[in-house]
Amino acid sequence: MSARLRVVIADDERPARSFLAALLRSFEDVVIVAEAESGAEAVAAIERERPDLALLDLQMPELDGIGVVRMLKKETMPLIAFVTAYDEYAVRAFEINAVDYLLKPVEKTRLREALNRVQERIEHAEIVAEQVARVGDAISEYESARRLPFLERIPVRRRDEIVILPVAQIASIVAEGELLHITTVKAEKHTITYRLKDLETRLDPARFIRLGRGTLANIDLIVKVNVMPGGTHMAQLSNGQQLQVSRLQSRVLRERLLRL
Repeated sequence: MSARLRVVIADDERPARSFLAALLRSFEDVVIVAEAESGAEAVAAIERERPDLALLDLQMPELDGIGVVRMLKKETMPLIAFVTAYDEYAVRAFEINAVDYLLKPVEKTRLREALNRVQERIEHAEIVAEQVARVGDAISEYESARRLPFLERIPVRRRDEIVILPVAQIASIVAEGELLHITTVKAEKHTITYRLKDLETRLDPARFIRLGRGTLANIDLIVKVNVMPGGTHMAQLSNGQQLQVSRLQSRVLRERLLRL
């Protein structure tokens, strides 16, 4: 019997991750060597475990599946399959470039097909550089195709009325489950039901920066940054808000704000 396929799975949503893990465990020729609930955890797990395959959720906060691929060194790059809700741009980009993907909810037969392809590529000793190039081409095509116009206004329901909130007036967006708490420049507060990672893709990245797993801030309103223990920072906004910056995003913040 050939060696079992060593797999890392990454998905920030526990039910989806558990479902995928249960499917994988039903195959005798597969072993899950690590599970990650964030992109940063996925990078660490892949570099530590050196799996044959990484199943990466395309949409994860802070560091998504594409971000994981970009963070990996070529020598630690496993075969990659993206897991995603239906996204016509992703499907087209992956199919054109022969990059494997699984649509949520993942079907067992489709997963088996993907695993078989991985086994074939390993048996034929596919050159790592070829698969890195293929995934890179798919990512480039996906990102260029899916560029939607950035939002300029967000509708917010308040009892029997809908308030139209200009994006330029938003100071911060903080996630609490499926709720997003929006604070304006004038410290007014609004709540909408939306997923932060979905809203983030519709906001101009030149205007908003992610401070942590569940926090976005208007970069032009950050007036002070305090260094905290452990390599993190605390950002103070012009409306008086103080927001914790994660260790991972502290590096991004330093690049964007703290260097001339």
